[in-house]
Amino acid sequence: MSAKLQQLEDLLRPVIEGMGYEYWGIEYRSQGRHSMLRVFIDDAENGISVDDCEKVSRQISGVMDVEDPIQVEYTLEVSSPGMDRPLFRLEQYEAYAGHQVELRLRMAFEGRRKFQGLIKGVEGEDVVVVVDDHEYLLPFESIERAHIVPVFE
Repeated sequence: MSAKLQQLEDLLRPVIEGMGYEYWGIEYRSQGRHSMLRVFIDDAENGISVDDCEKVSRQISGVMDVEDPIQVEYTLEVSSPGMDRPLFRLEQYEAYAGHQVELRLRMAFEGRRKFQGLIKGVEGEDVVVVVDDHEYLLPFESIERAHIVPVFE
């Protein structure tokens, strides 16, 4: 995790959890004058509504205005992780063992950067993914992004 992401997480996680929501993760894309901060919140019991997102967005905006951790203009989005939820932490991969995942690595591993398969679990700092009957141990730190692939039966 980059230093900027860690700073934002350290600032926003207590705010979100203090409001009674689960902090799911954060994305920050610095693109010159069009930066974007996306914060994912969850509530396993009640789900997340648009009103929940609005309430958290107002609170985060206030904190961001006071602390000013992003020096450029940015867009703030607060969202539920949804069915195709992104995965940010090792424990999330562990919790979703048995689910389909699509992930992209920062650098090629065995000649490829994209993998889609079944999360088998976590071993140490590696995510175990089964793709076409082949098991891959992918170092967590090398995963650029990942999300659950919903399966409808």
